[in-house]
Amino acid sequence: MDHAGRLRRLLSGLGENRLDSLLVTHLPNVRYLCGFTGSAAALLVSDRGCILFTDGRYRTQAREELADAKVRNVRIVIARKSPLLGAAEWLAAPRSGSAAVFVGIEPESITAGMRDRLASVLKGKTRLRSAPPLVERARMVKDADEILLIRRAVELGASLFRIARETIRPGVREVEVAAAMEYEARRGGAEGMSFSTILASGKRSAVIHGRASEARVPRRGFVVCDFGVILAGYCSDRTRTVHVGQPPWEARYLYEAVLEAQEAAIAAVRPGATAAAVDGAARRVLRRRKLARYFTHSTGHGLGLEIHEAPRLAAGQSMKLEPGMVITIEPGAYVPGKWGVRIEDVVVVTSSGCEVLAPADKEKELVVI
Repeated sequence: MDHAGRLRRLLSGLGENRLDSLLVTHLPNVRYLCGFTGSAAALLVSDRGCILFTDGRYRTQAREELADAKVRNVRIVIARKSPLLGAAEWLAAPRSGSAAVFVGIEPESITAGMRDRLASVLKGKTRLRSAPPLVERARMVKDADEILLIRRAVELGASLFRIARETIRPGVREVEVAAAMEYEARRGGAEGMSFSTILASGKRSAVIHGRASEARVPRRGFVVCDFGVILAGYCSDRTRTVHVGQPPWEARYLYEAVLEAQEAAIAAVRPGATAAAVDGAARRVLRRRKLARYFTHSTGHGLGLEIHEAPRLAAGQSMKLEPGMVITIEPGAYVPGKWGVRIEDVVVVTSSGCEVLAPADKEKELVVI
């Protein structure tokens, strides 16, 4: 990972935003910039040097991870208080020059109360400004190393669907299926799951985020399996829907419509296409199939160090796709109290279109168990 290059590019953008420095407090952003993975950190980025503030628990880890990341211009400070207050005290210390220093903060990663505490420590000479999402914008476009790690995470995640197919049977509890999948993920080297595994069967398949419950798989009905792993810090996300027992024609119709919508959205992914255009491609299919009212969420989202990142693929989103962006394509249709279907893959935008980052195991026909 080119952590040093990321820091240089961030520094070059501070002046454009009338900032002397940026106080990075969102932990995935800290990791992205310097490689530190601890749970307590604040990274001060300025042209006078970069400082990582953490606490005594991470003294050794910080040295090792920053050495591995080859960011030699980042100084490590072990704060006696919280890393954020340690950074504030450092900023408040007397220094040459009387001009006010404008420090950008990440407004969505600190509370209003903490911002007040920072301001009280800084006492006027150093002024806080809410910074735009500078690091998040950089993170949207993945480099080759990141794409490789995401590909590996997707491949490991994809392998879990075999466990689901072997475990899903009438009478089995949803949590048992999820447990079998999560155990296999750990055996495969996953650090954890990207999110609580969604395993929703029967009428519960219409619950969009139906986490695995004590409910038992019915003799007949859809089962939505939405799962992902974290591998080397990067997330995967995948959804497959199967049917227990012989499905009626309405069930096949619903599945085929969602599959067609997903394929249309994937075909719409290319450099220069807007996020809204990709979303619209999926919705047009479901509208033609008279199912549009049952598709009640966005078509997809970015992912990487976090399971949900920019961009968001939804109506009204004007952001244009660029090569290197990694996004999910996951249309669905959910009939309340009856059933639901979702199909999802992770794709990377290429110079001419996109590539699906997974083994080609997506059946054109509904899987019947």
